[in-house]
Amino acid sequence: MRVDWAGVFPAATTQFAPDMSIDLAATQKVQDALVRDGVHGLIILGTVGENNSLESDEKRDVLRAAVESVNKRVPVIVGVSEMDTKRAIAFAKDAEKIGADGLMLLPAMVYVPAEAELVSHFKAVAKETALPIMLYNNPPAYRVSVGIEAIKQLADIPNIVCLKESAPDTRRFTDLYNAVGDKIMLFAGLDDVVLEGLILGAKGWVSGLTNAFPKESLALYDAYKRGDLETALAIYRWFMPLLHLDAEHDLVQSIKLAEQIMGRGSERVRPPRYVLTGARREEVTKMVEAAAANRPKLK
Repeated sequence: MRVDWAGVFPAATTQFAPDMSIDLAATQKVQDALVRDGVHGLIILGTVGENNSLESDEKRDVLRAAVESVNKRVPVIVGVSEMDTKRAIAFAKDAEKIGADGLMLLPAMVYVPAEAELVSHFKAVAKETALPIMLYNNPPAYRVSVGIEAIKQLADIPNIVCLKESAPDTRRFTDLYNAVGDKIMLFAGLDDVVLEGLILGAKGWVSGLTNAFPKESLALYDAYKRGDLETALAIYRWFMPLLHLDAEHDLVQSIKLAEQIMGRGSERVRPPRYVLTGARREEVTKMVEAAAANRPKLK
């Protein structure tokens, strides 16, 4: 299976009303704005989309809203983040029926599997859907490492086409390519190693801070693609203080606060998360405001 996924794929936020119900209209507005800004695809219900804070029916409602608002302008890839394999298969099947263009498949939540269990989980979900699948490796957040040997066992499954790599060690990009070649395309999944990831062979970037600064994110990618590393580095260095937020435990609150400051969405998050307060809120606010006041001149 071949897909044309490449470029900047923001992990879009899920918007909430003051009573903490999902505000589907506001969520669609965020999604539409990103597409209009020129992103190359959308990740729905990822970590930043607060997948695991949503009820089963809410996840399906958010996906329906995304399919409607995006209307085939860019690929819509939906996170599959469930407690067990049975639930993951059920959601994958429903996502296909609803109209998702692909799945971002995570290990089962909470339980830390052995390699054989992890591979079996991914294979079982892949078997039950015709959609292309992006595997998601994020050991710092989910305590599970999708190792090189596991990837080798998955590389020949036709609809496992991509790996979102969010381990902070950029050596993984080269090791993964050496292990499976172009059987599985790579996406950079951690904002503050994106340029390194692209240089080392990633085809795209699943991004958090694009929600607040889409034009700069796209300019960074475009500069890299045309071989203008001087411009890419200038944007990257300007962006880096904010990009580091994507690697922190409070990334969702920080990204949504940045999104709110930039007039693009609300910072509301569902418990157990709470909006930033005190010194941390002041710190993130100053970072966003400083970045907004000193934006690089874009070509």
